[in-house]
Amino acid sequence: MNRKKDGFSFFLTFCFITFLAMQMLSPVPFASAAEDKKDLPPRKISVAPEYTGVIVPKGESVSIDLNVINGGRQDEYINVSLPSIPKGWKARVRTYSFDVTGVYVKSDSTKSLTIKAEPEEGTSPGKYTFSVKGQTQDGQLTSSSQVTVVVTEAEKEKKAKGVNISTSYPVLQGPTDAKFEFSIEVENKTDKDSIFNLIAQGPKNWEINFKPAYEEKYFSSLRIKAERSESMAVEVKPYVLAEPGQYPIKVKVKSEGAEGEVELMVVLSGTYKLDVGTPTGLLSLSAFQGEAANLSFYVKNSGSATQNEVKFLSFKPENWKVEFKPERLEAVPSGELKQVEVTITPAREALVGDYSVNLAVEGGKVTKNMELRVTVKASTAWGWVGIGIIIVVIAGLVTLFVRMGRR
Repeated sequence: MNRKKDGFSFFLTFCFITFLAMQMLSPVPFASAAEDKKDLPPRKISVAPEYTGVIVPKGESVSIDLNVINGGRQDEYINVSLPSIPKGWKARVRTYSFDVTGVYVKSDSTKSLTIKAEPEEGTSPGKYTFSVKGQTQDGQLTSSSQVTVVVTEAEKEKKAKGVNISTSYPVLQGPTDAKFEFSIEVENKTDKDSIFNLIAQGPKNWEINFKPAYEEKYFSSLRIKAERSESMAVEVKPYVLAEPGQYPIKVKVKSEGAEGEVELMVVLSGTYKLDVGTPTGLLSLSAFQGEAANLSFYVKNSGSATQNEVKFLSFKPENWKVEFKPERLEAVPSGELKQVEVTITPAREALVGDYSVNLAVEGGKVTKNMELRVTVKASTAWGWVGIGIIIVVIAGLVTLFVRMGRR
């Protein structure tokens, strides 16, 4: 009988302890989840591709994962779109079996979609940028990003009659005043040593030369042993007045009984150049101690590319003030000139003399400096004080002479 009671008591005790443990442990996940939610902002979204830049051969389509992230505390309906699709391409946002324009994303969750881009027939090698946009259904939150697709020439590295030409970087991009250098490897697949003549076809007025890698001498032919390969560089200098855009360059390698060619591409973004000066050409001004002096100067975009976010900086003596109006220029298109006012205030304790104030104009990719000579003069108030002292001294002398004359 005692054993039955002991067993029953043990069973009740076990059930009670189990119940208490469940009561203590069951709220923990919910509390933890609630605490995690508190750490999130009220609303936050991000719509971004897995890869922001890819390289594909000519004619191939592109598929890139698109992550739609809800980082806020509330669930969201998010619209997705491709506002800007380059000419020569068809693109859309897809899921596994259909196109997508919007997606429902729970709080603190991510949905994966796919950006599918297909080139049209005849789309040439080059650089193409697709813009990506996500926006909540109420229009309150927006997320923007972009994908850059670089299309290379597909197997234009020809194997023609015993010659194989290859290059790792067939597309180079830069400003118009830059020098571009392509690295090319030429393989002689014939069974005899040969001298290959090198021929380049490019835009008018462009300078194209062949040279050994890491050397500054030029050549027009290349000797390659049988079943061997040689590396060389193709140096390209664009015409100084070339407009921004894409420019193909064809390189041919030819010998007796063997011939091959490869197509390269130079993408020009334009030149970046700023001119800074004053309308009169003078780079000096006078100022009084503690008093502001004004000077007008101009900023001219002499390059072929627009200068964005032009800022002004100054390097001045201690306790001086230099202010610009406007404080910055949002954009200066090619060939345009903008006028800027600068106010220079010497320190009150500045000594009379000449000082140097350097002004720096910073564009997106270029900086121009202008040095001003500022002549500091004594304050006009002290001039009047000096005149007053002279008048008092003269008056005193006159009075003295008059009194002495009476005696």
